Amino acid sequence: MPIEVQIRRAARVPDPARLDRYLRAPELGPKILFFSGGSALAKTSRELKRYTHNSIHLMTAFDSGGSSAEIRRAFRVLSVGDLRQRMMSLADETARGNPEIFRLFSYRLPEDRGANSLGVELDALVSGEHELVRCVPGPLRRLVRTHLREFQSRMPSDFDLRRASIGNLVIMGGLLANEGDIDAVLFLFSKLVEVRGQVLPITSEDVEIAATLDSGDRVVGQHRLTGKNEPPIESRIRQLDLVRSMRDDTPVEVRAADKVCRLIREADLICFPTGSFYSSVLANLLVRGVGRAIAEAPCSKVFIPNMGCDPEQVGMTLGDCIETLIAAVRRDAGEDTPVARILDLVALDSRGGAYETPLDLPRAKEVGVEVLDLDLVRDNGWPLIDAHTLARCLLSLA
Repeated sequence: MPIEVQIRRAARVPDPARLDRYLRAPELGPKILFFSGGSALAKTSRELKRYTHNSIHLMTAFDSGGSSAEIRRAFRVLSVGDLRQRMMSLADETARGNPEIFRLFSYRLPEDRGANSLGVELDALVSGEHELVRCVPGPLRRLVRTHLREFQSRMPSDFDLRRASIGNLVIMGGLLANEGDIDAVLFLFSKLVEVRGQVLPITSEDVEIAATLDSGDRVVGQHRLTGKNEPPIESRIRQLDLVRSMRDDTPVEVRAADKVCRLIREADLICFPTGSFYSSVLANLLVRGVGRAIAEAPCSKVFIPNMGCDPEQVGMTLGDCIETLIAAVRRDAGEDTPVARILDLVALDSRGGAYETPLDLPRAKEVGVEVLDLDLVRDNGWPLIDAHTLARCLLSLA
């Protein structure tokens, strides 16, 4: 009868032999699990799929800005934009039709045109006469048109199509045609574009995030925290909650599905990656069952701090971020959960990285987390961390 034993191993970073093995058989690659909700991991995801087809991306779906906000207002569903972007980052780029689907899904309707003109363009997309739809191969084209037609037939008369993402409208049509079953829609599109990994929302509940600041102010809505569509917050975040709606900031309890918890417990490596610290990463940990599953997972857990400026981290140091992350997991797993079951490593580049958050490295070590100081920067583009280098680092740790 097989028995289960927990072991620790020494890791070489990067590990050429391990990386070569993954490169030769990515279908057997490790299950690296990310808690991520935005675009900061897009380049790393495209690199990662060369080495493993088994990565897991648990994502927040609480986006309350842009065209996602208009879809949520009209249909009261979770946000689909980040899910769509991550699936396309992980899609097999050599598969027939995928480059054409990528272009179509990335297209946004113009912002400077009137409702009638935008309606005419949507008609062309639905009929298949639009240039971006005509070049999509037959089976995919039929699916796109069917789902766009479903969306169009149920679109409210006052729906604002300006800057609407066509990919979001297609997925929304899929949700409408499948009674709101996001798992079924994501499974279908993952198979059609051959996604090399799993992409799932951390919860399928339609809720919002709200932050209480040290100043006493209450900020409701993801878009009001990121500093992208609204002025950045000026006071440190004291507490983050899931709430009923933009108008009702009553905290709600949302529970993770059994499948999500099982994926966390079975991961080969858990990563808290770069991205908006509170709204993209920590918001995942507000869902009941997630923290406990993290603590029960026997694998290593690594935190990748942001380089550059994250408006959500105002007033914070690296040590603050680590302690906040640990506290967020303990909120579900229990206050007496040892640090060793929550976080093992922080991977950073103290020499080449451009960190606006002060790196108080001794404090990180005092907490009981090992600092892995690597050469992660290879160019000056955004994000500052080189995707190829980061992917090889994570694969070596898995």
